[in-house]
Amino acid sequence: MNYSKKTINDVEVKGKKVLLRCDFNVPQDKATGAITDDKRIRAALPTIQQLLKSGAAVIACSHLGKPKGEVKPNLSLKIVADRLSELLGMDVIFAADTIGPDAQAKAAALQPGQLLLLENLRFDKREEKNDPEFAKALADLAGADGVYVSDAFGTVHRAHASTAGVAAYLPAVSGLLIQKELEIMGKALDDPKRPFVAVLGGAKVSDKIAVINNLLEKANTIIIGGGMAYTFLKAQGHTIGKSLLEADRLDYANDMLVKAAEKGVTLLLPVDHLCASDFSADANAIPADGDIPEGLMGMDIGPRTVEIFSAAVKDAGTVVWNGPMGVFEFDKFAGGTRAVAKALAESGAVTIVGGGDSAAAVEQLGYAAKMTHISTGGGASLEFLEGKVLPGVACLLDK
Repeated sequence: MNYSKKTINDVEVKGKKVLLRCDFNVPQDKATGAITDDKRIRAALPTIQQLLKSGAAVIACSHLGKPKGEVKPNLSLKIVADRLSELLGMDVIFAADTIGPDAQAKAAALQPGQLLLLENLRFDKREEKNDPEFAKALADLAGADGVYVSDAFGTVHRAHASTAGVAAYLPAVSGLLIQKELEIMGKALDDPKRPFVAVLGGAKVSDKIAVINNLLEKANTIIIGGGMAYTFLKAQGHTIGKSLLEADRLDYANDMLVKAAEKGVTLLLPVDHLCASDFSADANAIPADGDIPEGLMGMDIGPRTVEIFSAAVKDAGTVVWNGPMGVFEFDKFAGGTRAVAKALAESGAVTIVGGGDSAAAVEQLGYAAKMTHISTGGGASLEFLEGKVLPGVACLLDK
């Protein structure tokens, strides 16, 4: 896939209306609806500010939550408009609909240097269906000489009206956020500083099949931890007690082990574990070396494994990390994930953290500033690592 796409630096936006797809899908307090983390809003600010400074009239749009085509007041983007106003120090105009009369009137009246935010795109079921009429109506808000800017990396793996469909009607370029994702992650996959080490964790092998397959063609070392490691260990003939096992993936795990050996890729698996008799935050942490006894389940990597994994990361030129090493949400079993995060932070490598749990772990542990790049898209970064074509990137103009 061609990662070299035109950006807002390659087009003239002065005096034009720009339809800007952002990712304002922020976490909210269940009881009050208040935004609990505005990181995604802040991540959009550089692109918004550059467009406004360049004399564009900006029409921002996003989804929030999963309203499934229904208008749900608790998922209104009005709360995001208010936070944007605070962060930008300016009035953000809010449209009470997406492509209806209010949006049309406010978009038509919008002046250069002004910012309009549309209501939640997913209040209209046509958004997720990539309906051409809905996409055309969105594009029309920007007018005949408008520009479409994609800056929501967390949604580029979805072919929706606002992420792909609108590119049929407006010249489509990337914002600064997506530009950074494409440059850093694209280079890591196509021309990494070596040794290239991939650290993969999380619960299921099935979630990472295509990622492992793709990375076996590119990486020097692949480290596998988390729940998915037990299927690989079982495939090697180890006993894993009552640890997470995908029995239907044993043949696949075996094939990957063989393929790694054939390709000369070092594939590292846990050699010791922290176990528990039940899946609970209060469970006693019981160490196990090698095999896991019956009645116990693996919950985290053990101290020898921490040393082996950390040493591989320490010597790397590029590290891509996606997925925790254990049950990170339970403090007793978060040590392996902490240790890997620390190893990344202290390495001299180009360090790229895939979105989702790994990103949350790095933020929580205070290592975010020491990483080269933390991806803003969980599913999108995973599909990027799989080498898949991302519809919301493929539709952008090539450089």
